[in-house]
Order: sequence, then structure tokens, then C-alpha cells
Amino acid sequence: MLKEARSAADYVAVQVTRERERYAELGKQLRATPPSGIVTVARGSSDHAAGYCAYLTMARLGHIVASLPMSLVTLNRAPLMTKNALAIAISQSGQSPDVVEPIRYFRAGGATTLALVNDATSPLAAAAEWSIPLHAGVETSVAATKSFIASLVAGALLTGHWQDDAAFLHGIDSLPDALRLAADSDWSAAVGALAATDRIMVVGRGIGFPLALEAALKCKETCAIQAEAFSGAEIKHGPMALIDEGYPLLMFATRGPTQAGMVQLADEMRHRGAKVLLAAPADIPQRDLTLPVATTPDLDPIVAIQAFYVMAAQLSAARGMDADKPRHLNKVTKTN
Repeated sequence: MLKEARSAADYVAVQVTRERERYAELGKQLRATPPSGIVTVARGSSDHAAGYCAYLTMARLGHIVASLPMSLVTLNRAPLMTKNALAIAISQSGQSPDVVEPIRYFRAGGATTLALVNDATSPLAAAAEWSIPLHAGVETSVAATKSFIASLVAGALLTGHWQDDAAFLHGIDSLPDALRLAADSDWSAAVGALAATDRIMVVGRGIGFPLALEAALKCKETCAIQAEAFSGAEIKHGPMALIDEGYPLLMFATRGPTQAGMVQLADEMRHRGAKVLLAAPADIPQRDLTLPVATTPDLDPIVAIQAFYVMAAQLSAARGMDADKPRHLNKVTKTN
């Protein structure tokens, strides 16, 4: 896991150049014929990447994006109106029937279908009208790292080319260097703070919320920590009842309009006695962990998760576990 996570920058360097014309062609088509609706189709880490792609699409292009409950197609056989829609599937393996079948369904119904998939020979790649490889290379670790980062980059490339935003695309081109710096971030304070814990809340908001979802999943997968992700806007509702003296909170205060509220929330949680680990950029004095940044705030989650992955592998080892052999899990999961 650690080796693959650290290699992400090299694969992203290939990704941002290899499929440039393909993304540009798709972006031109979407500008010429905007979709009537947009859904994402994904599971697990890929669904978190889909959430990031959806946020960018809504924030930068104004199109409303929904995450498709795949059972509507695979089990309920619901009569969905798919004509002129856009269905975006994200997957590392492209093998699971509940990701492949909806793409076939949407394509047959007249939708534009896009597969952002690491295995270019997979059933998902064959099912979609547009299939664009992630170029993350073979990933053997059960816990997805480099393929997740490549999925985030794919969402950014799709948005940037659809918007035809030269400055944003230039920022994406600089991601390999930013990822290499992020992989050397010192998050040892988090390893020490979490080595003995059995529970944690991971908090983010806005474009940082998919980051919190992914971090919580990796805490479960690689460290056997009961981790839950919440939006900073939701934690003061039901979840607040769980927070008592010493309760651990990992909080992502990424740049942008949600940052000030996240920093304030971290201060409030400290006053409640929580064990707060605030991950924020270097200009935030209250931070406990330094978040690396990209050329623009919209790309910050990509480099932030790189720093987290390295820490998660170190935390797994500190807890006496093997991040490459998580309990009860397999690399490819097939569900209907």
C-alpha cells in the first residue's frame, strides 16, 4: 500500500498527458449538447471520487449531479428516464455487476455513458460509449490508493475540459510535483495520537467531504478503527452526543469557503474535550497536521489524500497490523 501510494505522482504524470485529446473531445461534445441530467455510478473509494467529481461539476459548471442507487437498476428494475442524460461510472477493476449493468442500461436508453476505469479491458470499459483509462497501473494492494488519486484527477480532467478552463487544466498538469511533495508530509503526530484508539470521527465539508469519507474508509480497512465521516455542518446534530473527553476527531480544513467554519468547529470541539487533529494548510496557526496544497483550492483534496495515505500505512504498522492484508477483504468485490 505504501509503495503504491507513493507512486501515484508518476502515474498521474502519465494520466494528465495520455488522454488529453480524449477528454477535450468529450468536453466539446458536452458543451455542444449539455446533458438533461447527470448521475454517478460507483462503490467504495470510487464513490468518494465520484462525490468529488460531482462537487466540481456542480460548483464549476452548474449541473446538478446525483449518485445513482444502483439497485434501482439491478434489483428494482425501475423505469428510469435516461435519454440525453450523462452517466459517469468510476471503478478500479470495472468488474462489479452493479456498476456495469447501470451503464449498459443508461446507454441503451439514449444516455451518454462514461467509464473512468483503471482496467481498460474490463466489462465496464466495454459497456460505456466513452471509456477513458485511469492509467494507474496494476494495483495489488487491497486498499486503493494510487487508483483513487487517479480517479480524483480524472474527475478534475473531465470538469476542466468540459468547462474549457485553461488555468484549471494547467493546475492539473502541475499535480505530479505537488503529489511528490505531499508524500513527504510529516503526519507523525497523527500516528502517535491514534495508535491506541478504536474509534474516530473524520470531518470535512464542501469539496473536503469526499476526502473525509475516503479517510474514514481507510481507517477501517487498514487500521481496524471504527471510523465515521461527517460533514462539518452535520456534526452538531446527532453525532455531537458521542463526543466526550478524549474522543478523537480528524478534521480536514481545506481551502475555500468552508475553511473558516471548520477551523472554528475544531476550536469548539477542543473546548468540549475532544482530541482534535486539525489538518489545515501552513497558514492556519491552529493546525495539528499540515495539509499540502495544489495550485488551486479545487485540487487540494487530491494532494491532501496523498499525505493521509502515507500516514495511514504508518498508523497500520504502529497498531501491529499489515495494511496489505486487511481482514475479510478482497481486491475485487462483486455485488448486484
